[in-house]
Amino acid sequence: MFSKPKVPEKEGLHIIIVGCGKVGITLIEQLISEGHDITIIDTNPNKIQEITDIYDVMGIHGSGSSFSIQQEAGIENCDLFIAVTGSDELNLLCCTIASQTSTCSTIARVRTPDYSHEAVYLKEKFGLAMIINPELESADEVTRLLVVPAALEVNSFCRDEAEMIKFKVPEGHHLDGMTIAKLSHTGKFKTLICAVERQGQVFIPNGAFTIQKGDVVSFVAPNKRVKSFMDAIGMKSTKVHRVMIIGGGKVSYYLSERLCAMGMDVKIIESNKDRCEELSLLLPKATIINGDGTDQSLLVEEGIEDTDAFIPLTGIDEENVILTLYAKKVSNAKVITKVNRMNFKDVISELDLGSVIYPRFITAETIVAYVRAKNNSQSSNIETLYHMFDNQAEAIEFNVFKDCSVTGIPFKDLTLKKNLLVAFINRNNKIIIPNGEDCIKSGDSVMIVTTQKGFRNLEDILA
Repeated sequence: MFSKPKVPEKEGLHIIIVGCGKVGITLIEQLISEGHDITIIDTNPNKIQEITDIYDVMGIHGSGSSFSIQQEAGIENCDLFIAVTGSDELNLLCCTIASQTSTCSTIARVRTPDYSHEAVYLKEKFGLAMIINPELESADEVTRLLVVPAALEVNSFCRDEAEMIKFKVPEGHHLDGMTIAKLSHTGKFKTLICAVERQGQVFIPNGAFTIQKGDVVSFVAPNKRVKSFMDAIGMKSTKVHRVMIIGGGKVSYYLSERLCAMGMDVKIIESNKDRCEELSLLLPKATIINGDGTDQSLLVEEGIEDTDAFIPLTGIDEENVILTLYAKKVSNAKVITKVNRMNFKDVISELDLGSVIYPRFITAETIVAYVRAKNNSQSSNIETLYHMFDNQAEAIEFNVFKDCSVTGIPFKDLTLKKNLLVAFINRNNKIIIPNGEDCIKSGDSVMIVTTQKGFRNLEDILA
């Protein structure tokens, strides 16, 4: 066992994480920053040593499915057990043992398509608090981006009733020099500009804030109003019909399944012949090409210059980046780039890669939202959490269970923390973009955007 001296105990949960791959490390980083007591388990002693040298966690070498190893990790006093190894079966076994030996909640990463289709059954039978699938979540995010092609990022709230859209203001666009107040009333649509990133700095803007070229703007709106608002502000984009995907992994499968169901023409280029045959059976409506997706002549032959969307989903970040840059050079396609490693995120952010998705961050945010919800008060609960602009801001959706210090009081009479915005209220599936006269009621769900960190309860919005 490897361990580092512990700092004085913070208010938080005792969490055990099994598996220290990309997702595991991202979880460690996020949960440590939130003040939780973390113990990690992995079969690789070098990985354990490396992590305990960097982070204030306890590390145990061994199998997470071992009862004695779980005991050594303190399973009896564990609040949350998370299994994110590379094996679905091992993750389910680890969680089963943990739930049999303690009262902790359990979360398992399950990535295999067959298991994912049975997620509800598995969750119930194994007593899991949550099943997470990074590849499936990534496919869902890409699908949302293809529905709104002009957007850099699309995040859903209130079970898809509301969306937060991020877009970049092009040079020479009429939004350059426009105030937020004027933009918010464009076309008389119910929208709210909730955050603006300019040269690496994030602003929670007021009505007098003036937009400039190059700004990355985030707004929230009811789902049905998003496209109309984008059209009204001149961010129109061609509807996506033809999609070219490079790589035939799990994300490609999940994504193609969704896009084919939506009537899109999907073409996958995959180098492994056996995988091509497998995909041909799984995706009869898609066109599967056996070939090297990095071969320029093949890409041209298969129609990269005329495709509406180009999505490199190989397992190699460098290939994905280069393919995206090539696609932008030879076509007008909507490009979406998958990146797994974070080592060069600052460099990547400076490249013109269109929309970039980070599968492990998608997974981590889902779990962090659950952890905060588990560690909060009884008056409200976190439903959804998104980190924005490289963790400089957060968008948090709270469910309001009962009356508390922020309910029933008009916003104009509440003293809210600085750099915080109440973006919308969901009341009986109706999205309300609030003004000073509106108030929060029991039974609502409420989304806030803030540059402050660590909100666990809706009452944290008060100054």
